[in-house]
Amino acid sequence: MEKDFWLERWELQQIGFHQNAVNPYLERYGDRLKGKVFVPLCGKSLDMSWLAGQGAEVLGVELSPIAVRAYFEENGVSATCKSCGKFESHEANGIRILCGDFFDLRREDMQGVSAIYDRASMVALPVAMRERYVHHMMSILPEGAEILLITFDYPQDEMQGPPFAVSVEEVKRLYRDLAHIALLDQADILEPRFAERGVTRMQEKVFLLKSAGNSVR
Repeated sequence: MEKDFWLERWELQQIGFHQNAVNPYLERYGDRLKGKVFVPLCGKSLDMSWLAGQGAEVLGVELSPIAVRAYFEENGVSATCKSCGKFESHEANGIRILCGDFFDLRREDMQGVSAIYDRASMVALPVAMRERYVHHMMSILPEGAEILLITFDYPQDEMQGPPFAVSVEEVKRLYRDLAHIALLDQADILEPRFAERGVTRMQEKVFLLKSAGNSVR
């Protein structure tokens, strides 16, 4: 989606994608995320607090300054702010959020990252943007970094995203030459808010991806 779309969603507080609790799949599989964990399109997710509580160093990136401020304010934390290249860096209690465009991230920004938690990033992107997203992600990641990826899968013609449908086949197509792929979990879910929009079936899927090396660098 275009930047203005997401900035407007935060300005209007149309943030149905925000979860008011820690994601249950993160609680189930988050012990695989060690060291420094990168959270793309992090919003004001409570998942960052959970990761920090497990001893991880958290690095997020978020386009909306409203979301970044809200994360620290709602958690009662005063963050240290400074300019960092094309980003504004906000940091406190082991959590650092870079406010700016994901596609402006460089390999230097990802130094020390050993894992990525992608709950809200891939599913926020239409098909036309996903290949660019994956290529950029894999080009800046340190070798061997693991990705915990959570997706939704439903008949895309039944609802206009976001969240967009991302099938197992799509994950394999995007990552097959870049990462080793394992499907950890899947479940049938169909929340009323999606059924009301015409969706007849929906699955949530959890993948663990491990970088295959320098194939896109």
